[in-house]
Amino acid sequence: MENFYLDGTTKTPKLSLNPQTGKFMMSGRSIPENSIEFYKPLFEWLDEYVKNPSAQTSFDIQLEYFNTSSSKCLVEIFRRLEKIKDNDTVVNWFYEEDDEDMQESGEDFKEIIDLKIVMSMIES
Repeated sequence: MENFYLDGTTKTPKLSLNPQTGKFMMSGRSIPENSIEFYKPLFEWLDEYVKNPSAQTSFDIQLEYFNTSSSKCLVEIFRRLEKIKDNDTVVNWFYEEDDEDMQESGEDFKEIIDLKIVMSMIES
């Protein structure tokens, strides 16, 4: 399985997913014109990954901002990761020290997603 990589833009996040190491990363802003269309290739990639995942999966998320439609796509990403059985899967949710919105978003995901979500504050 190939790595999944996209450079970030002013409207879309940088994505880097390595199936061999199980290390995934998303950073930047997520306000694409059409979130479903933007994230569709990632959904398809994850559908393949969950069939034969790495022994450990670690997804670092460090977003500055995301819109409502991106939030729904994040839930879809997490739902796919929930399907991985017998795997140590963790989502590392990073947020700036003074960014209460991003902190609350991470806390909200913790309540609705059946994954280990570790909150990590980045000092300004």
